[in-house]
Amino acid sequence: MTDEMPVVSPSLGGAGWPSANTRLAGVVGHPVSHSLSPRLHQAAYRALGVDWAYLAFDVAPGSLEAAVEGARVLGVVGLSVTMPHKALAARLATRRSAVVRRLGAANTLTFSGRQVTADNTDGEGFIADLRQEVAFEPEGRCCGVIGAGGAARAVIVALAEAGAREVLVINRTRARAFQAAMLVPGRGRVARPGELDAADLIVKATPAGMATDGGGTESSSDEVGVDSSRFGAGQLVVDLVYDPPVTGWLRRAAANGARIHGGLGMLVHQAARQVELWTGARPPLAEMWSAVGRPVADPP
Repeated sequence: MTDEMPVVSPSLGGAGWPSANTRLAGVVGHPVSHSLSPRLHQAAYRALGVDWAYLAFDVAPGSLEAAVEGARVLGVVGLSVTMPHKALAARLATRRSAVVRRLGAANTLTFSGRQVTADNTDGEGFIADLRQEVAFEPEGRCCGVIGAGGAARAVIVALAEAGAREVLVINRTRARAFQAAMLVPGRGRVARPGELDAADLIVKATPAGMATDGGGTESSSDEVGVDSSRFGAGQLVVDLVYDPPVTGWLRRAAANGARIHGGLGMLVHQAARQVELWTGARPPLAEMWSAVGRPVADPP
């Protein structure tokens, strides 16, 4: 959290902006050209009336340490961190939040003098999206998570902390599934795909089907190992991929009667939490949603 928020001058976006007083934040990843984070953050700063700018930086694997040190020296306020840098970002920080220590991954770096603080807002963003956008409350529910990477682990921990009765973990590599499930002992366990038939919530936390990976039109269950057409009425099926807004994997679940939800809401809410961490202000969610085109409803 910063000590002050400079007021935006009337020339924001004009010839006099940015100025020498403009504060800088950004996102680091590889690739990063598809990122919606600049739209989200810039919309938030404009709505808050603060003189901030937010840029995307493509940082190749092996260069994150130099990028973080450069950001610190240059006085960058904060960095959002995306694939493939979340694990290393956590290790490079001088301070780590409790959730970062638990997950071993960070999606947020905050700079203050020589200190670099690592946080992870993915899980908070996911739960906020469930509650605010689709009115789903995890408490007492059986939830399934497909995947065991950084996003999956954040979701697993968040669901357990939100009171989920049980978190079933499905992953092609059983050892990784076990490691992820053990983040929430007593609630998480490795499961078989068929056990998801009785789950209230199923979350695909893998990049399969992402348009930027050449997917988006996946036509079988092979990419994730779980056939979504087995899900149906009474179940909420979520794909954390946000481009395309509705993946083929979601469409097959919807065709069988399941309620579906894409990943854009998690992106918006995790960014909102970053805005709050860095500025100390309540994030302007309406303006952030407007910047990325809030869907009227998740289409079938």
